[in-house]
Amino acid sequence: MNRLETLKDLVRQNPSDTFARYGLAMEYARAGEFAASAAEYKTLVDAHPEYAAAYYQGGQALERLGRLEEAREFYRLGIAVTTRLGDLHARDQLQGALELLG
Repeated sequence: MNRLETLKDLVRQNPSDTFARYGLAMEYARAGEFAASAAEYKTLVDAHPEYAAAYYQGGQALERLGRLEEAREFYRLGIAVTTRLGDLHARDQLQGALELLG
């Protein structure tokens, strides 16, 4: 079983496992499956809105799909979350990504 299949299986077994779902989203992105990757990041932040890393990576996946307004919104949501959490490094990374989109 390859890594993608292993992660899919882990998420099927425990859909609320944030680490497995994040790993699955990352693996989809590595495979060039950006629609699946973006969907997993959305599922992750819908269930766990404070999972800050998912906002940047999710925005990146949406950018790769050319879904720029959705990427902007993902970054904005992440900026709000990371500001509330006091995670200034993540907030600055999200802000930079948003500014690059213009």
